[in-house]
Amino acid sequence: MKTSHTIAIVTDSTCDIPEDLIRRHEITVLPAYVIWGDEQFRDRIDLQADAFYRRLVDDPVYPSSAHPTPGTFRETYAALRNDGAEAIVVLTVSSALSGTYNAAVQAATMSEVPVHVIDSKGPSMSLGWQVLAAARARDAGKDVDAVVKAAETARAHMAQLVSMNSIEYLHKGGRIGNAVKLLGMALRIKPVVYINHETGTVEIEKAARTSKRAMRALYEGFFERLDTDKPLHIAVMHGGVPEEAQALADRIREAFDPQELLINITGPVLGINTGPGALALAGYHEA
Repeated sequence: MKTSHTIAIVTDSTCDIPEDLIRRHEITVLPAYVIWGDEQFRDRIDLQADAFYRRLVDDPVYPSSAHPTPGTFRETYAALRNDGAEAIVVLTVSSALSGTYNAAVQAATMSEVPVHVIDSKGPSMSLGWQVLAAARARDAGKDVDAVVKAAETARAHMAQLVSMNSIEYLHKGGRIGNAVKLLGMALRIKPVVYINHETGTVEIEKAARTSKRAMRALYEGFFERLDTDKPLHIAVMHGGVPEEAQALADRIREAFDPQELLINITGPVLGINTGPGALALAGYHEA
């Protein structure tokens, strides 16, 4: 994507930012890859989320993922420079969950314009909100240091929790982190995990026995981490269950009237780990 700004904003497809916001803020998104047997798909380009979740349920072959290469980042930096970028700010999914950050850093050493690479310490809209904060600061005319600071400030007040139907997908996806302790329990539990935005890892919030208890843990655990007296930016993410996501968003809107409330389906690369039917809350309060 070309940018009309002298500061370009780059991220990867695990950000889960709705497409209209990506276009509005001229954000360059590099796709990760879903590898399914002998097939390879670009995340959210060759394989859309709805089709991914349908296949995930029925296909006996389990997919894996791959991050954008240093070469892809290097080509992107060069293209943005040619389009007039004088500096580039890159925000990636947590380095504890993916090699994307390291690829972006490696490519930055070969860029002809300054590249500032930020480890978001999170996936999905934990990353997405930081990207939007940076892009909005850039759009407001801020310099590079202020753009980077905007992302860091959002992360400092960020929370993300995910409720899954089973531990199975987190285990198969290989991103279980410290939630490995849940493997000693029955697969029928409804795990609720949170993102530790200091380490960038997945941690255990609660191992619930019912969907109702999992939803309570998701909702209460999320809002306990936020200062609800301040303006809130919240995203409701889902694994192919839009009606449940809408109901959760309606509840949040009525209870907290957030300044910004988004709903989006979790993309294929992250869906490998969270599975169908997952619900997530990701957001932050303003400083």
